[in-house]
Amino acid sequence: MRWDGQRAEGGNEQALPGLAGLVRTVRSPEFAGVTFHEVKAKSVLNKVGPSSGVPFRWTVNPYRGCSHACTYCFARNTHTYLDFDSGRDFDTQVVVKVNAAEVLAAQLRRPSWTREHVAMGTNTDPYQRAEGRYRLMPGIIRALAHSGTPFSILTKGTVLGRDLPLLREVNADVPVGLGVSIALLDRDLQRKLEPGTPSPRARLDLVRRIRDAGLPCGVFVAPVLPGLTDSTEALGALFAEIADAGATGVTVLPLHLRPGAREWYGRWLAAEYPALVPRYRALYAGGSYAGSAYRRWLSERVTRLLRRHDLEHGSGSTGRERDEAERDQTRVAVPEQRLSGRTQAQQGQQLPLL
Repeated sequence: MRWDGQRAEGGNEQALPGLAGLVRTVRSPEFAGVTFHEVKAKSVLNKVGPSSGVPFRWTVNPYRGCSHACTYCFARNTHTYLDFDSGRDFDTQVVVKVNAAEVLAAQLRRPSWTREHVAMGTNTDPYQRAEGRYRLMPGIIRALAHSGTPFSILTKGTVLGRDLPLLREVNADVPVGLGVSIALLDRDLQRKLEPGTPSPRARLDLVRRIRDAGLPCGVFVAPVLPGLTDSTEALGALFAEIADAGATGVTVLPLHLRPGAREWYGRWLAAEYPALVPRYRALYAGGSYAGSAYRRWLSERVTRLLRRHDLEHGSGSTGRERDEAERDQTRVAVPEQRLSGRTQAQQGQQLPLL
């Protein structure tokens, strides 16, 4: 993409030591308040550590930072690796790997590449609004397909609809899994929580378009927010809409508050729903995950509601074949805490909510 005449003033290219390969920094009136840092990446294929617990080993993230500005986003702390903060900078300082497709194609041509599944949208959204201008994903999709590499995409971004003809085409050659993240239906709450995202209705329409194109599409109901979106009424209404849209499966995940997200979400909660702060302090006293009693309670509620809407046998978002244990987990995922050798009390002290 070229945004001629939109280069940011002040020589920012020399003032961002955390950004290797920086080409230029630009702003555009179309994206008020957002600064884009275009970089030439040396690598875009990322190996996931074995301790992550996720059912894939490789990811691709063409963007770092995300203008969706979701208050709860678990990836916020990764922005600190670039000398940005995990709060407003994560929402407004977006790093764009402008050569992502070319670098990925070269990496996939290596004899050592074994065509393992590649997941996208697991950190920041590849179809955030900027993708409408940068158009990185078509080249990435073609690189994966031409190499015979199966892949999946998880997004909140309706920009994905632009690439449906391409995705349908490459699905004939490699398995393609698509997932759309929809946490809630309440439009007022959605505007507060996810101010840069398309509306829930727009995302439900995207699910329909994906299914009409003959592609699998799961829905991530994530995160479920204690006291805000976990009622029978809220979840039941959302599951009914998801079933009506034709989703092939549902994955339900309770709120996960890693460092960075924990502090940012905590400030938001204190400002918008101060009465809920004591409950959250209790639920997340042990670390990043809600307490086990809450997870069990949510699992029971979700299982009943999914069954009511004939969604309990869905395969989730990836569209890949999975073993029975993984299919079971997609119905409602309430992971156990991973404390990395620290006690629950120690981690609770290191991650104060406010």
